[in-house]
Amino acid sequence: MPTKKTVQLSHGGGGKEMNQLITDLFFKAFNNPILASQEDAAKLNMCGHIAFTTDSFTVSPIFFAGGDIGKLAIAGTVNDLAMMAAQPEYLSCSFIIEEGFAIEDLQTIVNSMAEELHKSGARIVCGDTKVVPKGCADGVFINTSGVGRILNPAISASNLQIGDAIIVSRDIGRHGAAILMARDGLTLESSLYSDCDTLWPIVEQLLAANVKVHAMRDATRGGISAVLNEWAVASNVGITVSESAIPVCDEVKGLCELFGFEPYDLANEGTFLLSVPKDIAEGVIEVMQRYGHCEQAAIIGHVTDNQVGKVILNTPWGSSRYLDLPQGELLPRIC
Repeated sequence: MPTKKTVQLSHGGGGKEMNQLITDLFFKAFNNPILASQEDAAKLNMCGHIAFTTDSFTVSPIFFAGGDIGKLAIAGTVNDLAMMAAQPEYLSCSFIIEEGFAIEDLQTIVNSMAEELHKSGARIVCGDTKVVPKGCADGVFINTSGVGRILNPAISASNLQIGDAIIVSRDIGRHGAAILMARDGLTLESSLYSDCDTLWPIVEQLLAANVKVHAMRDATRGGISAVLNEWAVASNVGITVSESAIPVCDEVKGLCELFGFEPYDLANEGTFLLSVPKDIAEGVIEVMQRYGHCEQAAIIGHVTDNQVGKVILNTPWGSSRYLDLPQGELLPRIC
């Protein structure tokens, strides 16, 4: 049987092997004139208010139901821009690859990145590749940065208004649950997959419809619990949510019962929250469902002037409790 090709230290040495890897793999997948110019820095043409974000991805396992580290890197970076109502335009991308990593797996990751880029129209215009000795990393780590042009500068975590409706775009906790299943080797009869996806197409539809959005944020690490608590503090308001209104699939519920987690704390990678005026909330849901493929979008709560800085969860049994920030590390290396 032929030997599987793997990444060697020479692929990070700046010579012929590195040039071949970059040319045959990265330039081929991410081809665009700015990247192809091969300058030390990308020359960008932008104007107006600019959003800039950066992130690093160390997810384990690298491949999971619904995606892989490459799809996650692009979606995660683009989503951070989208939540600021910034049209994603340019990304940087750096790889730290462990010696011995399969070239075939690297090709799969790069291809999924290229496919995910098409959803937003963003382009990778600069990058870097480092190869470290075997045992000094865990397969591959990816760092990305992104810039985009802000189309609505009023959207902010500190802009929630009393009476606002809180909307979630879909069912929660899928990414954290999918990573948990893959990592623990659970073989439950389940079609559970991560929600990992690019959110810019949905946000673009909301902006095109001139929806008055006060705040948006994707519910990644810490889940919706983290987002709601951050919003309550940043805007100096209280937030009340209804447990029965929050969409959670049966598979996530089952895993939470098995491991003692709460779905509100689990990470998402293609789910976001919005705060909008109450009188337009139903219209926002309609736009999201009709044009953004957010069939499960739901109003889950509202902004109040009670219990400022706190989030209150109303249960189906008529009781209430604080929905606190998650404590500790529930599940490391989820992104």
